[in-house]
Amino acid sequence: MKIALYTLGCKVNQYETQAMEQELLRRGHTLVPFEEAADAYIINTCTVTAVSDKKSRNAIRRAKKRNENAVVGVCGCYAQVAPEELHALGIDVLSGSGNRMGFLDLLEQEFAQRRPVVAVDDAMARRVFEPLPAGGLASRTRAMLKVEDGCVNFCSYCIIPYARGRVRSLSIEEAVAESLRLAREGYREIVLTGIEISSWGRDLKTGQTLTDLVEAVCRAVPEVRIRLGSLEPRTVTEEFCIRLAALPNVCPQFHLSLQSGCDETLRRMNRKYDTARYFESVQLLRDFFDRPAITTDLIVGFPEETEEEFQKTLAFIRRCGFAQMHVFPYSIRPGTPAAQMRQVDAAVKEERVRRAGTAAEQMHTDYLDGCVGKTYPVLFEREENGMSLGHAPNYMEVCAAGSGLHNAVRAVSIMQRKGAVLQGELV
Repeated sequence: MKIALYTLGCKVNQYETQAMEQELLRRGHTLVPFEEAADAYIINTCTVTAVSDKKSRNAIRRAKKRNENAVVGVCGCYAQVAPEELHALGIDVLSGSGNRMGFLDLLEQEFAQRRPVVAVDDAMARRVFEPLPAGGLASRTRAMLKVEDGCVNFCSYCIIPYARGRVRSLSIEEAVAESLRLAREGYREIVLTGIEISSWGRDLKTGQTLTDLVEAVCRAVPEVRIRLGSLEPRTVTEEFCIRLAALPNVCPQFHLSLQSGCDETLRRMNRKYDTARYFESVQLLRDFFDRPAITTDLIVGFPEETEEEFQKTLAFIRRCGFAQMHVFPYSIRPGTPAAQMRQVDAAVKEERVRRAGTAAEQMHTDYLDGCVGKTYPVLFEREENGMSLGHAPNYMEVCAAGSGLHNAVRAVSIMQRKGAVLQGELV
């Protein structure tokens, strides 16, 4: 079959789509762009917000319009929590957020037999991590390795615990084996990702934590950079910092989930920390790492957020001095407690996004300016107009004159900042 895939949402969804791509190729199928005619279309859906649901439905309609005789298979978080909504769109194969290989089996069966099937399990009943092939089909520079699935934090704005189920972890032995395979295939960086990797290991009942996992992977592939996905602030303790700072291939970029810089708002969000604990994590990272890039996400206009609360958030993010931030307006996710709270006016949310975005842009510029004059090992990923571009360990983008550097790590002396890119010279 000629098969086209479309992915919405987070890095975990991207990872799982890449795993399905690899498996489809192994089975002898051909991959084509989603915009082209295909025998089958796979849409890996997201359900973080109502907008995500809408985008997923639109992708399904586009696929059905391109080839009305094609098999349309839908999986992912939206399919998990609202299968009846998607079934009404005439889906041929409807699966949820688990058993990706079983979903591909059903897709092949549907192509042969033309018997539509709905196979959505109970996410909360899952107890076993589904290992999937790591890596990707693009340039072999950076690979994602999913080490965890599920979440039990139950933030008031989030549906994901119901879409993904409880915490399940990839064992250290399997993570090491996958990392060694990726290193043999030529990847120079591995990103450890998951729905909530800070909870890695809690289901294994071995007493091991994310720190143990990172140490094992780093030591197994010392020539490969190891980058961590999004972390909860509680993960960053003095022991965490001491042990990770001793690993030379850990990337000093830490994405600490914030969402709000106001304690009252954090309580309404049902987050498991306050600003004091969050700032403690920021300070610890800066104590043990040399100018780490601390990045985060921010939700503004959360239900009942007052101007005073927003001002507290602005003051807090400036105090933290993030290297980079993603700022989002709160978007209703039906079925969550936050959807029932008093909502902030859309115009107010838009204005707060602008103000927070301005602060984020200034902090990003300040961080980049602080990189000028320093030398970084850069993993080069692509070429444009005689320039090679890649990322430093702190994940800042760097460009330097030169060619033939794809997938090479070379030292670059940073000479200046041009917009959001650091420009330098090969050492």
